[in-house]
Amino acid sequence: MKKSTVKKMTLLLLFSFCWMILLNGCGSGEKNSPRNQSASEEDGKEADNSGEKAASETEETLGEFSVKDIEGNTYTQEMFADYDLTMVNVFTTWCSPCVSEIPDLEKLHNEMEEQGVNVVGIVLDAVDAFGKADEEVVETAKLLAEKTGAAYPFLIPDEGYLNGRLLGINAVPETFFVDKEGNITGETYSGSRSLEDWKTIVETELKGAVK
Repeated sequence: MKKSTVKKMTLLLLFSFCWMILLNGCGSGEKNSPRNQSASEEDGKEADNSGEKAASETEETLGEFSVKDIEGNTYTQEMFADYDLTMVNVFTTWCSPCVSEIPDLEKLHNEMEEQGVNVVGIVLDAVDAFGKADEEVVETAKLLAEKTGAAYPFLIPDEGYLNGRLLGINAVPETFFVDKEGNITGETYSGSRSLEDWKTIVETELKGAVK
């Protein structure tokens, strides 16, 4: 069996396992802890943040990748080079707290871009168990972008899930930060937050990214 085939099968098994866990967790919270009421709590389920390490805690860099956004535009690791700090918000279209904070993330994007801060979203449910784009979910994401006024890109994970980086996520939304060299920097944040909370966090993470 070819190494590439074994790698794809391994990623598929890991994705299937993590996706089952992810379905149980969607909420708002502090850094790796719940804040206020989450969507999972509303459904009688508690977000599980005690499993595998989150995406931004498993590696130091995202490495090389090529993904498309929901409009078909291509993005690579070079997208980080133009900004001192990029906020990467991983969400799903079915997660209420994820969707609710998108307008605030757009405001954050507009207000802090001149300070060298960018925002990108990753639509985690826009791919199926085989790593192929789910066109129905992509269309839903387009409607969400239009409804919420989001102008920052919504990216679709590639077959490697950003070199396996997204496979450890077991609750959404999850946010991590990347510096202009493509390195993961600062903390991982589970759950949604207010605009003011995000501003405070981003200002802190920006100081750490610019040395």
